[in-house]
Amino acid sequence: MKIKEKLTSTDQKGKRSILEDIGRFFYTFLSEAGEIFILLCQAFFWLFRAPLKWKITLKQMGEVGVNSVPVTLITATFTGMVLALQSYIGFKRFNAETMVGTVVALSMVRELGPVLTGLIVAGRAGSEMAAELGTMKVTEQIDALYTLAVDPIHYLIVPRILAGIIMLPVLTILADFIGIAGGYLLSIKVLKANPVIYMRRTFDHMELSDIYIGLLKSSCFGLIISTVGCHKGLSTEGGAEGVGKATTGAVVLSSMLILISDYILTALLF
Repeated sequence: MKIKEKLTSTDQKGKRSILEDIGRFFYTFLSEAGEIFILLCQAFFWLFRAPLKWKITLKQMGEVGVNSVPVTLITATFTGMVLALQSYIGFKRFNAETMVGTVVALSMVRELGPVLTGLIVAGRAGSEMAAELGTMKVTEQIDALYTLAVDPIHYLIVPRILAGIIMLPVLTILADFIGIAGGYLLSIKVLKANPVIYMRRTFDHMELSDIYIGLLKSSCFGLIISTVGCHKGLSTEGGAEGVGKATTGAVVLSSMLILISDYILTALLF
């Protein structure tokens, strides 16, 4: 009897600990989601109040956009080439090789261009935002802004959010173009496809709505990356170790939200 009672109490403690972990996870998730939403509302409020920090915004546009161009172009080029090669191998089984251009173009414009660009920028610029703001937080530079009657949301957050919203579509356009060009070069030079038929198939089934929706997605991804990166930076605690955790958390959370929001936007818009 005593053994059974001990086993029963052990099982109850195990179930209780699992429920506590689940509850703690949801509490942390909802709390952080609320903080991000409040930060976004504050940034939206300051967006329409002069003066707008154009110099800082342009600098952040360079950090988010210009510095991300090389890795974006390399990723898009090889993504388009791999997509063309895989499509050709699959379509060759039922004599539909001429549809390779259509698949590459629609995949890049609708899905791969915005998503891959968002993930790349999240890893490069989102982590940079979190690290920079986290360092300012642990070294009390943000507290110094309050003493100078400068709101950190207006001075630090709004320019970064604007840079993310503006530059992600620009990078996505570059990624779409380079991805389609990479698929074209591989199909023409390696797979010996007819260039005229390939280009015709590429644009016959593409509509302007495909491009617009892809750019809308990228703007939403830019908003997610900049907001999450800024939130993680402003909530940094614990010195250098805290900065590292904030940087990692910003990349992970941004990537997850990009993939989740991509599904939601695709289901709503297409």
